[in-house]
Amino acid sequence: MKIKLIHSTAATVAAWVMTLAFASASTLSTPQPQSALSLVKATAGGFSLSISNAGDQAWILQSSSNFSTWTEVESLQVYNGSFQRRYTNGLAGNLFYRAYYDAARQTNARTTANALVLPATSYNYAAPVLPASFSANPILAEDNMPANNLTTDAGATLGRALFYDKRLSTNQTVSCASCHQQAHGFADPRPVSVGFNGRLGSRNAMGLSNARWYQRRNFFWDERAATLEDQTLQPVQDPIEMGMMLAALTNRLASEPFYTNLFAKAFGSTAITTNRISAALAQFVRSIVSTASKYDTGVTNNFANFTASENLGRQIFFGLPGAPRATCAACHGTDNFVPTTGLNNNGLEFPYTDLGVGGVTGATNQNGLFKVPSLRNIELTAPYMHDGRFTNLEQVVDFYDSGVVANPNLSPPLLGRNGTPLRLNLTSDEKAALVAFLKTLTDPTLATDPKWSDPFNYGD
Repeated sequence: MKIKLIHSTAATVAAWVMTLAFASASTLSTPQPQSALSLVKATAGGFSLSISNAGDQAWILQSSSNFSTWTEVESLQVYNGSFQRRYTNGLAGNLFYRAYYDAARQTNARTTANALVLPATSYNYAAPVLPASFSANPILAEDNMPANNLTTDAGATLGRALFYDKRLSTNQTVSCASCHQQAHGFADPRPVSVGFNGRLGSRNAMGLSNARWYQRRNFFWDERAATLEDQTLQPVQDPIEMGMMLAALTNRLASEPFYTNLFAKAFGSTAITTNRISAALAQFVRSIVSTASKYDTGVTNNFANFTASENLGRQIFFGLPGAPRATCAACHGTDNFVPTTGLNNNGLEFPYTDLGVGGVTGATNQNGLFKVPSLRNIELTAPYMHDGRFTNLEQVVDFYDSGVVANPNLSPPLLGRNGTPLRLNLTSDEKAALVAFLKTLTDPTLATDPKWSDPFNYGD
């Protein structure tokens, strides 16, 4: 155990603050995960307490004036790996403070009200207000919500907790949200994601906004999951991503009173099963609906709200008249900017370093084919492509302008009449205009809307 003393005079903070940092799990009941704790003097007075504890244990904060007699200040409960609280000078004169873990004091009530910060009235997940175009084809046909797992407010609320819960990884250090971050359009700002034990994955995590609309229904870049329900549990079990056994997961969640309560509200009984976990996660992901972008407003007013550059970019995206050139809408169609039925090879490379769909099916004519993601909130989801090779939208436009590589499986929308790649061939102003248009697909509410945010109670 490492001990650090931070001194302050009565005129400033009126306290001595002792910081304890647990360098290993040796002081904890085995097999508890590694923990760390710090108490730090605040410049404005008082001190702040921070606990990092993957085991989600209770900790005891005490004060003393003599290092001999200790008085308990409060018992603190960690719910999802970390806790932080600030204390003001009102706690007292010249005192020492300490916080510690006691195996005999793990008795805090782990109720839904204590563990999660939820609104008194549930957020509306079941009936989002959608544009009229979403109720007609082709978008209506893209809706992949199955009749046996319709999104409900209670189901998505449960799914939200599961999505952010690090209990879904074997060492309780990563969650679904670790690789699908709300601030980044529910994508990963890293080229490839980092798993529970620090190992790197092989692909960039795809953004999740409007995942509900994809007519092929398959998920992952290589479409190896037949449905969203099938997809949700694969990262949990993946030996690199989360490394969790499903039987261990259901037992872990069943030991949490707040989960039995959430499952009962969502499914009518306290039973915690893998099918219910999968269904709730899928409901939450389908609830992440983005329809408040500048583009959505433009649809209703003939794009009078667009700048001249944005309108030029829109025309390029959907196809300018004149000499043949590639059009973005050929693969990113409809107001959800996803294809209806097609898989595509966009000419990233040849020979292939990632076989994509062909690596799953074994069909050579599907090598280099990948699922086409929605472009909604594309401004937030950098880096781009399945391997995160492009760091910004300008690089993406440059690629489609002049970098498409000829290969045997290049998709027809990118093939010219003589079999050579069909490119955008834009001027500098046109490139800038296309980037400007892509940014109109950003929903300013998505990255901060509390209904999709982390619901766990982390103290302050």
